[in-house]
Amino acid sequence: MTALSVNLNKVALVRNTRTLGIPSVLRAATLVLEAGADGITVHPRPDGRHVRGEDVRELAALLKHWPACEFNIEGNPFHRLLDYVREVRPHQCTFVPDESGAFTSDHGWDLPRDRERLRPVIDEARSLGVRVSLFMDPLPEAMEHARALGADRVELYTEPYAKAYGTPKQDEELARYRRAAEAAQRVGLGVNAGHDLNRDNLAAFLIAVPGVEEVSIGHALIADALEFGLPDTVRKYLAEIRRAGAAVPYALRGSR
Repeated sequence: MTALSVNLNKVALVRNTRTLGIPSVLRAATLVLEAGADGITVHPRPDGRHVRGEDVRELAALLKHWPACEFNIEGNPFHRLLDYVREVRPHQCTFVPDESGAFTSDHGWDLPRDRERLRPVIDEARSLGVRVSLFMDPLPEAMEHARALGADRVELYTEPYAKAYGTPKQDEELARYRRAAEAAQRVGLGVNAGHDLNRDNLAAFLIAVPGVEEVSIGHALIADALEFGLPDTVRKYLAEIRRAGAAVPYALRGSR
């Protein structure tokens, strides 16, 4: 089964509009883990508009009480992200090439162009015992470069698929992602996926792109939680993952 990692940035964004400490990021993490989520993702940015350093430390401490669940810290490794990786040693760090003032992540690494910049930060993270995932566009030819750098996984940037969902371009986009995932898996990379996945488009993606090990979902999941509540929303997303898993032949499924 594909793991569900819940991104809590939008909980922190709402909290940061006041000084009362609510909603609590730590409480939100506890609720999603109790509801069955497989992990927590955070993306601390230099401007502190979302999750902040104290959140990272508190969440790392919380995850020690959930040994079966994972902590994923994502962001640009050249924007002090490695400070957090060194301090809390998350299970996974996802390197994302967003700029300091970026509205949101909107593209993957350019390989092999970014190769020499990435090599030392990948080496350092792995030396700390942290799994490294690279945020990538669905380009099959780039996957061998990611593997040669020492990455353990890639996270496929799924906004183009999300925009095409429900349109005549949906199947074309899904074929692009399937080819990229297959190329990654052939060279020994695990495949994650994320960005604008939601309850409507998640199962279709996982059925068309077998072997995805983890999806990281934040914005849509937190928006759904305003209607359904956080625990029930997590359970709804897990149901979509199970539905996809039941539709994919066992031989094509990726291992956790």
